[in-house]
Amino acid sequence: MKAIVYHRYGSPVDILRCEEMERPSPGGNEVLIKVCAASVNPLDCGQLNGIPYFFRLVFGMQEPSEKQPGRPGVDLAGVVEAAGKNVTQFRPGDHVFGVCVDDPRAPGTKVWMHRQGSFAEYVCAPEAAFAEKPANVTFEEVAAAPIAALTALQGLRDKGKIQRGQKVVVNGASGGVGTFAVQMAKAFGTEVTGVCSTKNVEMVRSIGADHVIDYTHQDFTADGRLYDLILDCAGGHSLSEYTRVLNPTGVCVMVGEMTGRGMMGIMGRLMGALLLSKFGSRKFITFLARPVQEDLVTISKLMRDEKVKPVIDKRYPMSEAAQAIQYVAEKHARGKVVVKMGGG
Repeated sequence: MKAIVYHRYGSPVDILRCEEMERPSPGGNEVLIKVCAASVNPLDCGQLNGIPYFFRLVFGMQEPSEKQPGRPGVDLAGVVEAAGKNVTQFRPGDHVFGVCVDDPRAPGTKVWMHRQGSFAEYVCAPEAAFAEKPANVTFEEVAAAPIAALTALQGLRDKGKIQRGQKVVVNGASGGVGTFAVQMAKAFGTEVTGVCSTKNVEMVRSIGADHVIDYTHQDFTADGRLYDLILDCAGGHSLSEYTRVLNPTGVCVMVGEMTGRGMMGIMGRLMGALLLSKFGSRKFITFLARPVQEDLVTISKLMRDEKVKPVIDKRYPMSEAAQAIQYVAEKHARGKVVVKMGGG
């Protein structure tokens, strides 16, 4: 089979290659998936760079080599080709989507460790990492969902405790997580404000935002409006700025760091969030999404019922996977970027 691999750290266009590899065989609780489409996440960009070094420690990344190349990619959609002897939920021919991680029940950040990558013709992963693809959604659309939609759902529902009638702001509304979050927040019955750049205002409005703020012309933390919940997918504001626009019992959930401040900036933000939450009535929460199968099923139903529709910026063939990852790494994408494998 063909797979996208790398033998050293570096930029996507410099290190990624399409090579022939042996097709994997499913273990007892695994399914073999013929991949139809995969999508790119910031996780893939960090994996290829291997920086900061803390990233390697947390995710258990081994130095890539000729004998043990790295395999980028987590999100995927495809067709079950074979199933291990202990698999009970899927059988050959089923259309599924999910993530190719080693163990979806692993603790902490290790849950995102993966020996295989979704930018390949075939992958094996535990059945618990997949859900049934909705019939009315294409492979490319559903491949765009897993990590971004899980992050949006768990951030709003589990961490933000979203409630009908609340006022919610999604900062970074045009990105992968943000486009899912705007639609999910509407599905929860809230009044949604999306924050994005000028070029994305109409797109964010088209996916259901009640109000759209162009951050190049207006600072939503300085306009006097108060919110019950902030889902911050972009960074760019201090915690004190968020404090002044949160209701006294409001919640700010931070799921992205796009400001380029590095690990020290991220850790400083985390410590600030812990202190503010401990000594104030407002809550500041950082978290990492987990590949929970029940949540993938929920996402599948939201797409099936057309309450959520993935926003795809660009589609690339497998031969241009490096360009797809580079595009995301340069922070150009709105919505998701998909790599077509042709497995369907």
